[in-house]
Amino acid sequence: MHLGSIYLIVNDFEKAISFYEKLLEMPVTSRNMSRFASFVFEGHRISIMNGHFDTDHPDKVVNKGEYTDWADDLKNIALSPNTHKFVLNFLDEDLRREYERVKSLNISETLTGIKYVYNVSPYYYFQLTDPDDNVIEVTGAYTPTDGEFDE
Repeated sequence: MHLGSIYLIVNDFEKAISFYEKLLEMPVTSRNMSRFASFVFEGHRISIMNGHFDTDHPDKVVNKGEYTDWADDLKNIALSPNTHKFVLNFLDEDLRREYERVKSLNISETLTGIKYVYNVSPYYYFQLTDPDDNVIEVTGAYTPTDGEFDE
């Protein structure tokens, strides 16, 4: 088995594409009308699924097989509250620089500061959410300033 794509079912397709184009610093790689879009980079694929497309355009979609609400009711999935059980994790070689870049984009109202956790080794990261409230974590190399994270 191979990973084909991680895709997010979104409420506002164009807003999600704009967010990820800015965050990933790349244009969307491919689109299937306004139903599905993918970003392909470094051998990985993150995709955006418009939760409203199938309901809004029944003439453009053919579905066969058993219908199940929990998997097939894309509109209600897109409108459901996000429970934050899924996190997209990205790595950057210079966490401080990436934090400043993401902060300057002003694409999320929930951007945290840089955080630190230690279990086996130090782990530095920051978090933000996308337009559908999916959690994104960015980690990477980081050297704290004097006094930062002191107890």
